Amino acid sequence: MSSKPEFAGHPKGLYVLFFAEMWERFSYYGMRALLVFYLTKHWLFSDGEANLIYGAYNSLVYVTPVLGGYLADRYLGQRKAVLFGAILLTIGHTMMGFEGDGGGNSGAAINVFWLALAFIIVGTGFLKANISVIVGQLYPRTDVRRDGAYTIFYIGINTGATLGTILAGWLGETYGWSYGFGAAGVGMLLGLIVFVGFKPLLLGHGESPDPAALARKVGGIRFEHVLYGLGLASIAVAWALIQYRDVIEVLLAVSGFALLGYVLFQSFRVDREARHRLWVILFLIALNPVFWGLFEQAGGSLNLYTDRYVDRQGVPASIFQSINPLYIVLLGPVFAWLWVWLGKRGLEPSTPAKFGLALLQVGFAFLVFVWGANSVGPGVATPVLFVFLVYLFQTSGELCLSPVGLSAMNRLSPKTLASLIMGAWFYMTAVGQFVAGKIGEATGGEGGVMTKEGTLAVYDTIGWWTIGIGVAVLLVSPFVKRLMHLETLEDDVDHALAGEQEIGEPKAAGFNTSNETR
Repeated sequence: MSSKPEFAGHPKGLYVLFFAEMWERFSYYGMRALLVFYLTKHWLFSDGEANLIYGAYNSLVYVTPVLGGYLADRYLGQRKAVLFGAILLTIGHTMMGFEGDGGGNSGAAINVFWLALAFIIVGTGFLKANISVIVGQLYPRTDVRRDGAYTIFYIGINTGATLGTILAGWLGETYGWSYGFGAAGVGMLLGLIVFVGFKPLLLGHGESPDPAALARKVGGIRFEHVLYGLGLASIAVAWALIQYRDVIEVLLAVSGFALLGYVLFQSFRVDREARHRLWVILFLIALNPVFWGLFEQAGGSLNLYTDRYVDRQGVPASIFQSINPLYIVLLGPVFAWLWVWLGKRGLEPSTPAKFGLALLQVGFAFLVFVWGANSVGPGVATPVLFVFLVYLFQTSGELCLSPVGLSAMNRLSPKTLASLIMGAWFYMTAVGQFVAGKIGEATGGEGGVMTKEGTLAVYDTIGWWTIGIGVAVLLVSPFVKRLMHLETLEDDVDHALAGEQEIGEPKAAGFNTSNETR
């Protein structure tokens, strides 16, 4: 790069974050593509239990950003939190390469596996919650380049996910699990090297908000090191929780109700318009588990179904996990253009309407898949076309919900509650991941072994229910939109919006939604 502070119209630091996040997503999605197969084929878990483990793991991955985001907000700053998370992730992915003999789910080797997952869970919490905040810090909040920057960042995320899935999936299924997980580990190490090596290009953003607090001694130990110790201690907690899924279910339910109840309580302590916006936030957050419960069948039950009942023509099943991020790369710019085009004509759907559309699409995706599978008759492999179609509608739904929801949380939150709201968004996403595990478990039936007919019956049921919920959301969306009070939203005086630390994905295109109509 040249000596100029910008490259192609954006700060150079954006490209540092692009490549660091690209390699982190390479490692995460590469491992994700193989996980359910590793559980069923290597450790010989039943289909139902493997899906539940998969859902529990993903739920913990989305809970830990609450911890990582809070510690970065208050003490560490984003850069140190990301660095610590990247180190933990590199260790975890490296440990995933230790296979042991397999053939059972007890003994020392399986405990190394649980520990590897725990490192990845906690490492993701420190990294995912914080890396993209530095993207936001590179620009004033009203800078017209912000959406373009997040679009570039989003492409980095999904480029890494696509490449990681293809390479790690192919290596793991063709040459052995350690090769696939090893590739994911190398990807994470590259991300760490990029982030450390190009630190000066971040221009001092993401540093600790209170360096003096980090330097003070607690019991003779530097407070910063105490925080790292807490992070390491949480690995032990994650190691235990991933093995006792019933405990996760209870904790998610109790803590989720408590968290949302606290937000509702706080809504009565702010002015009328802020209160209404908090109610909208609670409405949108409540839809999170519905969407992600269906969407995350991709890496679980749908992954197993593709392996066993789809005419793949010799292509490893895990590679089909690359379809979704590839669609994101291809369709992201289309949606960016679409929202702007509709907005200029006063036709852009409101945020709640986009949520309704997202639910319609993810529900319809499963109905199309069921129809395609049944169209060829029993005992005949499902045409691979319908795998591409289910991911197409899932992806278009994702683009209507995931970045849109993150933008809404950031935009509608009172500044004093912004970090809490982003934490709640991730928390309810975590609940959705666990719901996905429970749905996946149901595809295994009473005996825990997936059947084609049983899985399609589950898909048909969840598809119709989700379409019904989506229709209901569309019907109430005009009322919900009025509660957003978009006409009175104003920029903050300072541009370091509290809560940006918790954004783990880019914002939606069409950030200026003043022209939303329904």
